Amino acid sequence: MNLLTPELRAALRRNGDAPDHPGHDPAPLVKFFNPLGPATWLATELHPDGDTLFGLADLGFGCPELGTFSLSELAAVRLPFGLGIERDLLFASDVPLSVWARSARLAGSILLAERLARTRGAILSDPLPDPEGDG
Repeated sequence: MNLLTPELRAALRRNGDAPDHPGHDPAPLVKFFNPLGPATWLATELHPDGDTLFGLADLGFGCPELGTFSLSELAAVRLPFGLGIERDLLFASDVPLSVWARSARLAGSILLAERLARTRGAILSDPLPDPEGDG
């Protein structure tokens, strides 16, 4: 599977070219996942090199992190049964990345945060309460 369409690539680049200011908090445009495991990535931006993505990465260890990851490394992953990392063709979100990050950290994973939000009838608009009380 081609992980990025030309349209997604262009939209991710536009976000990457946006001025760096405190209010810059776009929603993820693409979700990648391991079809045989819990690893999930949400990307908001593509750097000028055409390979470095910025977003939320969750490798399934209970600590989703904001940062950069490589599109070519995701594409190079080879899994059993001839599978690789895939793009969620149905993913769409208007929720800012900061809300995804907070919700995923509190839930312990992107997938659990997404599932909890769906069962509560809203997509992360009202994240889980922070057990440490810091916002």
